[in-house]
Amino acid sequence: MRKALALRGHPLRTAALGAAVLLALVVAALMVAVALDPYRLVSAEFTRERIAAGLSRAEVEASGHRWVYAYSDDAPPGAPTVVMVHGFTGSKENWYPVAQRLRGRYRLRVPDLPGWGESERRPGEDYGFVAQSARLEAFVRTLSPQAPVVLLGHSMGGGIVALTAARHPRDVARVGLFDAAGVRFRDNVFGAEVLAGKNPFGVTDDSSLQRYLDTVYHVQAAKPRIPWPASRGLIERRRRDAGFEQSVLDRIGRGAERFLPGEEAASIHQPVLLLWCRQDAVIDPSALALYAERMPQAAQVMLEGCGHMSIMERPDAVADAIKALIDTPPGSTKR
Repeated sequence: MRKALALRGHPLRTAALGAAVLLALVVAALMVAVALDPYRLVSAEFTRERIAAGLSRAEVEASGHRWVYAYSDDAPPGAPTVVMVHGFTGSKENWYPVAQRLRGRYRLRVPDLPGWGESERRPGEDYGFVAQSARLEAFVRTLSPQAPVVLLGHSMGGGIVALTAARHPRDVARVGLFDAAGVRFRDNVFGAEVLAGKNPFGVTDDSSLQRYLDTVYHVQAAKPRIPWPASRGLIERRRRDAGFEQSVLDRIGRGAERFLPGEEAASIHQPVLLLWCRQDAVIDPSALALYAERMPQAAQVMLEGCGHMSIMERPDAVADAIKALIDTPPGSTKR
């Protein structure tokens, strides 16, 4: 009996009880936080993906905006800096599968464009091709003031990259355009809806979220699984962003600057990679040939069995194409 009483006050038992109580409080606090903002689950998954890709997180002020970007400096001395730019409704996380395959070979910078993801958005600002191109140039100069970078862009990001490379050739050594917007491609359902004033990527409920995923992905296994309540958080976030998304589409999809990237691409003389997926239902694959007409030096890669999200559906093939772009001497025969 005395021994049992003695154990009740034993320091180890007291510490264990304290740890259990603390854990219970932490779990309860997390449950409350998720209930108040289920998007925290999405953010937590993004953090997990960044760490798994071997990337760190940083912030920088450039062009009057706070940028958040993922990065890796795990590369040989003198390795080129590669900047990866996401597309419409996208974020830096879209590039993580490719970045993971390039880490250790190049210095990597993967930003959220201003207005998107974790980067700053300012009411009333212009976030179209031209304005974002100027901001991207400032970001590049801030992070790589001594040497030009390899600039890669997906979808809307491709249009932004094309303008940046054309207007600021001293800052951009090589260019990669992946399923890039900015030219008058062959008519498809997506383009018709944009011209009709709609947002084909709009998300307001579970069914429109599934439609969005089905539109941008062709490979079923590549589609992200978004279980409840994370799906609720993502839907609520996209609802709040609906007005912003429409304002961007007004410029890049329906406005006077929508074909400007393709028009100015003729001024791009750096080595270029053009990569598309044959089953892209957003930016029709005919866009590759239209860009190639303006940049005869471009290497052209058409992948089979993938949709608009080439960088997530076929990261091995995309990474290999990027390595060829960077490592092939200028003037070599294009593929």
